[in-house]
Amino acid sequence: MNLKMQLTRALFISFLCAVGFGGIALLVSDKKIAQFDNVIISLIQGLESPVLTSIMKFFTFIGGGIPVTVITIAILFILYKVLHHRRELILFIYVVIGSALLNEALKLVFHRARPSLHRIINANGFSFPSGHSMAAFSLYGVTAYLLWRHISTSSGRVMLIVCSSAMILTIGISRIYLGVHYPSDVLGGFLASGSWLAISIWFYQRYQKNRI
Repeated sequence: MNLKMQLTRALFISFLCAVGFGGIALLVSDKKIAQFDNVIISLIQGLESPVLTSIMKFFTFIGGGIPVTVITIAILFILYKVLHHRRELILFIYVVIGSALLNEALKLVFHRARPSLHRIINANGFSFPSGHSMAAFSLYGVTAYLLWRHISTSSGRVMLIVCSSAMILTIGISRIYLGVHYPSDVLGGFLASGSWLAISIWFYQRYQKNRI
């Protein structure tokens, strides 16, 4: 795929995700998404068991705070020391930090209260969009993008996508299972972060093109 096609695809994906987020945000603001949220919550929380609760608590733990910081530092070390990426470090930091700042800004805009029924763990702050979901999508999404070209086999690339997607989805689902986010918070987080990641990649590819 040539660079022009890559730029077009990144811009198109960013636009689609932004439109999707806008649609979810309108439904949240108008309180017209309650039925969707309630159906998904009932489905996920209906699977509750002691073992599954422990698993969900683990994924929620590694999806925020200190674990994300440690994972981020480890990836930065690998990119810089092992793979000798220099310019890629800028993209990685830009995506991860930018996503966190965007999440805080969006939470302040929408002021959505967290779910109050059947909360297994405590969580503070506003609910929409999910910070864990945005952080997971940005962190594992940009990591997959940067590692892609270093994997030469189709099976290796499939494994990279499967592992990244599994981490993102499981962290998002854990927030619903534990009762601290609505499904629309998680979906909105994925879409907002997807738009941010794609437009960041677009700028990065444009930068690379101008250096040639």
